[in-house]
Amino acid sequence: MTVASVESGKEVKCSRGVRLVADCLIADVDGLPYDLIALPGGMPGSERLRDCEPLLELMKQHAALRKPLGALCAAPVVVLQHAGLLDDRTATAHPAFADQLPPGPSTGARVVVDASYDASQSTIVTAQGPGTAIEFALACVELLFGSAQSRATAAPMTLRPALPTNAYPLKPSEWRMP
Repeated sequence: MTVASVESGKEVKCSRGVRLVADCLIADVDGLPYDLIALPGGMPGSERLRDCEPLLELMKQHAALRKPLGALCAAPVVVLQHAGLLDDRTATAHPAFADQLPPGPSTGARVVVDASYDASQSTIVTAQGPGTAIEFALACVELLFGSAQSRATAAPMTLRPALPTNAYPLKPSEWRMP
């Protein structure tokens, strides 16, 4: 995995003030092969991604090779849709941006994997935001390595099983599994 910055330096200041240090600059990954390109969300970070021409070109080349793309939070709308990569696709995004997605059967879902029926298009994984980041990552693992590897990755994380939202009622003062 490579974390590339679209900023002028490797340090990236995130939307909540968290600072991250990328492995390299976006210019350093030009021409390198990747199995999947995933975009974090947040604002104004998604706008910075959208405004980075080398990244947009890299994503379009990646999609042309039918390799998967991923984006969460604001990035599905602000970056992928802006770049024309969500045309005729089903996706989800942060609730503050979801109304900007074209209507579709899964736009309210936490994570959407759109494996287009058109074999000439890449698979696109989208997720609503920080609270869906692990589900997003596991969907990407499954896409790249299969469901057995995704389950094996999830198992030690003690994630809840996929059950209806009312299956684990929490009392307002309790933040533990019943």
